[in-house]
This record gives sequence, structure tokens and C-alpha cells, in this order.
Amino acid sequence: MRSTAPSSPCIKSEPAKQEFIHYFNSANAKTVAFAIVCGFVLYHSILRLTHGIDSCRWLLSDGNFRDQVWQPYGCMMHHYSQTDARRCLRYMEYWGGKNYFIFVGDTRTEQLYHAFIHQISSTYQESNSRKEVFQSNPFLSPSNKPFSRDQFYNDSHLGLRVRYLWFPYPNKPMIAALQLWKSAVDRPSVAVISSGAWSIRANQPFDPAVVEGYTTSLTHLFMNIDQHAENGTKVLWALQEPVNEDKLGADWAPLSNSLIDLYNEQAKKVLRYSKADVWYSSRRVATENILESPDGYHLSQKTLFHDAQILLNMYCNDNMNYYDATCCSSSESVSKLQIVVFAILIISFALACIAWIRRRWWYKWNGFREYGYISLNLRISGNCSYPNGNKSLEGAYNVLMSLAKLAVIMAYFFLCDRTTMFMKENKYFTQTNFWLPVVYILVLGIFFTEDSVYTKVLHPDQDHETKGWMVLLILVYNMMGASQVVPIFMFVKILYSGFLFLHGYNQFFTYLQRGDYSVVRFLQDLFRLNVMTVLLCLCMNRPYQFYEFIPLISFWTFVVYVGLSIPPQITWSACEMNSLNYLYLVLKIVGIYLFITILYMSEVFFEKVFVTRPWKALFVTTDDDIHEWWTRWKIDRYSMPCGMVLAFGYHIARRYKILEDDNHGNLFSTRVSLSVILFSILGIGGYCTFSVFCRNQLECIEIHSYVGFIPVASYILLRNVSGMLRTRFSSFFGWFGQFWVELLVGQYHVWMGADGHGVLVLVPAYPVGNVLLTAFVFVCTAHEIRRCTDIVLPYAVPEDWRKALRNVFVFLLVLVPVGIHDGMF
Repeated sequence: MRSTAPSSPCIKSEPAKQEFIHYFNSANAKTVAFAIVCGFVLYHSILRLTHGIDSCRWLLSDGNFRDQVWQPYGCMMHHYSQTDARRCLRYMEYWGGKNYFIFVGDTRTEQLYHAFIHQISSTYQESNSRKEVFQSNPFLSPSNKPFSRDQFYNDSHLGLRVRYLWFPYPNKPMIAALQLWKSAVDRPSVAVISSGAWSIRANQPFDPAVVEGYTTSLTHLFMNIDQHAENGTKVLWALQEPVNEDKLGADWAPLSNSLIDLYNEQAKKVLRYSKADVWYSSRRVATENILESPDGYHLSQKTLFHDAQILLNMYCNDNMNYYDATCCSSSESVSKLQIVVFAILIISFALACIAWIRRRWWYKWNGFREYGYISLNLRISGNCSYPNGNKSLEGAYNVLMSLAKLAVIMAYFFLCDRTTMFMKENKYFTQTNFWLPVVYILVLGIFFTEDSVYTKVLHPDQDHETKGWMVLLILVYNMMGASQVVPIFMFVKILYSGFLFLHGYNQFFTYLQRGDYSVVRFLQDLFRLNVMTVLLCLCMNRPYQFYEFIPLISFWTFVVYVGLSIPPQITWSACEMNSLNYLYLVLKIVGIYLFITILYMSEVFFEKVFVTRPWKALFVTTDDDIHEWWTRWKIDRYSMPCGMVLAFGYHIARRYKILEDDNHGNLFSTRVSLSVILFSILGIGGYCTFSVFCRNQLECIEIHSYVGFIPVASYILLRNVSGMLRTRFSSFFGWFGQFWVELLVGQYHVWMGADGHGVLVLVPAYPVGNVLLTAFVFVCTAHEIRRCTDIVLPYAVPEDWRKALRNVFVFLLVLVPVGIHDGMF
């Protein structure tokens, strides 16, 4: 899957077949991805017109179970623990809200009343159930209730009042009670009403006139309900849940699901023009758990639990702002900075369109044909010459087109994760869902194995391959929400440590091999790592620390650069001429270790260093908290230095002929190779054993900080000992490894949803198809961002250090107003 140079009029050596393959794999794939996005924007716009944009209605309308977890239609539902529920109610009470809930209906509604309170209070005790009283001819009954079983719960600490009213029929007593609430100053915040099952039981033998009477009573009832809805009460009419006819006793034998459906249809007809909300999803939840009903009629505990969760999500989400809760949650408001940034991007896009039209007109006027944007790169690089070619104009046009593409991509990011255009769903983890794609990806990677032109340890092809399979496994891990499984969690921590280890190895080796300690090279490294992250921070209104790994690897890039660029600046050739330079190199590595140890010894000192203005904004979250940075930093504090040590040891071993990688043979003699393989297997196996038996994540992470380099170094040795393995690589993994940064950063918004806490949904109701489609669009997007980054890089960070520092100064100058607004100064 390695890219090949495109064909052009000036390069005749490339076969036409390779040119076709190139365009099919890059430009055409991205064109298809763009068409898919446009198609689904149109599709979801139609869905919004037909189903509305209110995610509360989605929550109450439909859903399905995913591995015993209820997934609402189109939005994400937070799992409210008792602590979360109490926090929500306390917050609402603090800001003057009325936590007043009323449940009106029969015994199933009473069940929901108890389940709702249990979700809030662990000490709640239900009152003894009293005998149900059956009343015949309910629509001809007197106005007084035949039996009172009203219940009330009060929690003054939360400002909570929950009331249950026994009204199994939609008759005059229920209407009278609703009229009393209408005139009361203290109206309920939420009212859950349900009726129908008792009316069906009373209608024996079946009489159509009684059904008409039920409909008429509902009409009068909802005239009062609408007035409550106008006054601010959230009124829910819960449809009658189905029954398990095989379990029904003699008292409930007259009930049948066909009759329940008939009565529900009558209720929906009346409610069609009502301001009350129909609670469809409660019926769907009960249907999925109908076999667990204790007596065929009453609801199972699982059903009641999920119904209570739905109510809490409806009531709390918009005020609590949980990351994994998009149901009933308002979209994040757009900041002034976002408006300014998108205005600049729109201007860039408009200028690019004008330039493209003018260019097409110019080619047509002068009789030339344009051979595509990759041909432009060839012109800029000087490989081709064209009449009247102006490299500076070509470069400006290329940069402008790249900025326009970035503008479109950022708009897509914003549309996916800051609007309700596309749906989001909760993650759900199963062992099958996790391991099946992992095995498939690994098999696919092995299938695309080919020979490499390199023989060195960790040569470019192998480096890209390693980063490729690591980033793909991380993507699967994040998509499936597998962090709850400790061994998988620790395995992914090894992958992140591996990225830092490889980065330290490459940085150390490159500096000493080339001797290029210029500030330009350092700024180019930072630009490649951070350009997408900075764009997303500005466009998505997120702090730099939100993108977790990029701040971490950027910090260690800075540490390695400073540590190695301090005089004397050493190269391998200088070490060969004067062995004393090896001592200086060892002292520099020891100095980096001492720096890390000093920072780690005191968390207070660490915080004082990193909360110092103006760089404080780079290390704190939106809550002005530095603890997350401290946690991430200390987990992998030794990973990059260990990579440097391996690079140093590798050079020493090559110089003194301990290993030899200039050919396709093994690194060591047979006996040494077998010993290395044995110790490498022990290193990987030992860490795997530790991960399996370690049950506490905090303890595992603490130990990982000291032993995380062992499985990484063991893998590298195992991968390179054999010449046959060392000189072959997976082009599939290698291709993904070329833009691993973009994949890691972009996953939070267009691979997943809700800032990485959920799953983006382009294809509703088809999880596998949705994952494949979003993955295709995501990969095309990430690849194009890397390509645009490479085009803009020479102009953003020129080779002339004066111009590079000038651009840095301009960038910082632009950020000054942002920093002042955010309190950086």
C-alpha cells in the first residue's frame, strides 16, 4: 500500500497501470468518501425534518438492547449511579429548580415510582403492598375513589418530592386531581401518567362501546394535561406494556397483547395533537424483557431499572453536561473564537475556489491541461518544467488549496461532533466485539507482507509498520470501550509507551546521525505533531490537554531536543573521532533521567512548574486541573529515555561488531540469537502475566511506569533478530503508520462521537455497516490532513531559521488575545 509517484508528461517511465492504481487508491477513494458524507448529510437532514431535532423525543421514542445495555435511538444515555442522581437533584435544587415528580396510574406505575426512588436513595424501604381492588364499570363510577393507596416520598436534603397517585382508570377522579394541580402554585416538574390495563380487564366480555368510552375519557383527560404542559410540567404518557400471556393468573387472564395494542392505538390517536409526550421506549424496554416478568403482568426489575434511567436522563442531562449523555442535552454554544476561526477558514475556501476557477480558465485559454494536484507537487519540486511555470505562484496555489481542504474537513468535524446532524450512540463492550476486529486486522496485515529494501534495525518500513498496527489496535480499543478490562487496558498502555519509546529512539538516532540540531528541524517536528491538534482546539473549542497523547509526545520531543542540543552537540562521527564524546552522551542521558526523577519526587513541585503562566494553558483541563497531565506524564516518564538508551546501545553494538544488520542475515550468532529470542519471549510473557493477574488499575499503572519498556524492547529484539523477519514488513500496517498522528487525534470526533465518549452513527440500526463506513471516511480524512500538512509545512516552517522564528512569533502574537481571554497572562 505504499504510494507510488504519479504519471505526468515529464515522467514517462511509470507504467499506465501504476498510475491507475495510484489514483484509484488516493484521489478516487477520497472523492467517494466526500460523496458518502454529502449523501448522509442529505439523508440525516431528511430524518431531522421527519423525526425532529429534539433528542428528548429520541430518548422517549425507541431504542434497543446492546449486550444487556439499553441504547436509545440516535443519542447517548448516561448511566446514573445513586451518587450521580443525587448530585443532579442537589444541583437543580441549588439553582432554584423544583424536584417534584408525580406518578399516576395502576400498580405498574407504582412499581416505577418505587424503582425511581431506589435509584436515588439506597435506604428507601417500600411500604407493604395492599390488596388490589378491582372496580367494575369504571366509567360509570362515582367521583370519589373506591380505595386510596397514594404514596409520598420526601428528601429535604435534595429538595425532592415524589408522589404516587392510585388512578388505574382515566375517569373523573383522575381528571379532578389534574385540575387541582392546574390551579396550584406548586406544580410538578415531571408527571408520568399511564392507564389502560385495568380498563381492558374491566371490559369483559369485550364491548366496543367501552373502548369508545375510554377514548372519550382520554380526550377530556388530555385537555387538562395540555394546560399542565403549557405551564412548564413535563408530562409523559407511558404506553401500556405488553404482558406474558403464558404467565398470567386468573385475575389478569382477560388481558391480551392484541387488546393492549388496541388501547395504545386509541391513546396515540388522542395524543397526536397533545402537548404531552408519548413514552414509547418504556414499552420497548418491557417487550425486550417480557420473559422476566414475575407474573406475566408486572414489570421485571431490569425493565424498571432502565425506565428509571430514562427518566433521570430526561430530567438531568441538560444541566449536568455529562460527556457520555447527548439525550436531552443542548448542543454546545459556539464561542467567539470558533466564529473567528471558521470565518478565516471560509475566506480561505472562497479564495481557493476563485484561484481554482481562474486557473482552469487560464489553462483552457492557453491550451494546457491540468494533470491533478500531485502533478503540482512535481512542478514545485522541480522534477518537471512547464511553460511560464512560476514556482512561488504554484506553491501559493498549493497552500491555498490545502487550506481550503482543511476548512472543509474542519467543517465536517464540527458537523459530526458539535451538532445534532449525525446521531451518537453509547459504546458497548463484549469480548467478541473486541477480539474479532483485532484478529481480522492482524490477519489482513500479515496478508500484505512484502520485502523491504532496508536491512537495518527499526528501518523506516518497520517503523511505519509498528506504528500502523499499534494505532489500529488503539482505535479498536477506543471504539469498543474496552478500558473496563484490566489486561486489555494495560496492553493499550504498552502501545502508548511503544509510541514514545520509538519516538525517543528515532529522535536520538536522527540527531546523532545527521547532526542537525537546528531550531528549524525541531519546529518542523512540532508542526507535524501539532498542526491538526491546534486546528481542532480552535475549531472544536477544546483545551490542548484534551488530545492527551499529543501534548505528552510534544513535551518529550522538547525535552530530548533541549537535552541533546546543549553543547557539546554530539554526532556519531564525532564519537568515533573522540571517545570522550561517548561520556558526554551518557551524561546527557543521565541528566534527562535526573530531570524526570526530580519532577516525579514531588507532585507539588511538578504542579508549580507546569501551572506557571503563560504555559499553564497547555497543561490544564477546562476545569483548570493539572492532575490529568500529572497522571499521564508519570505513567510513561521513562519510555522516551529508554528508547534513547536502546538507540545508544544499538550504535555501540554495531560499532564493536556485536551485531550486524548490513545484510539479510541474523543479527547475532545462532547461540546468541536463541538466547535473545528466549529472553524476549520471557519479557513479553512476563508482562502479559502481570497484566492478567493485576486487578487494580492504579497499582498496575504504578508498576507499569518502571517495567513498561521491557515488552517494547523485547518486541523490537524479537522482530529484528531474524534476518527474514527484519527485511520483511506489512505494507498494510506501514501505510497506516505514515499518518498515525492524524488517526490518533481525529478519532475523537469523526470515528467516535461526543468527544470520544460515544460512537458516531451515519447508518442507523446497522452497527457493523456503520463502523465500516465511518472508518472509511475517517481514514480518508486523516490521510488528506497528513497530505495537506506536508504541503503547508515548508511554508509554515521554512528552512531559513529567521523566517521560521518570524512565523513562530506571528503565531504567538495571534494567540495573545486568546490567551488574555482565557486568563493565560
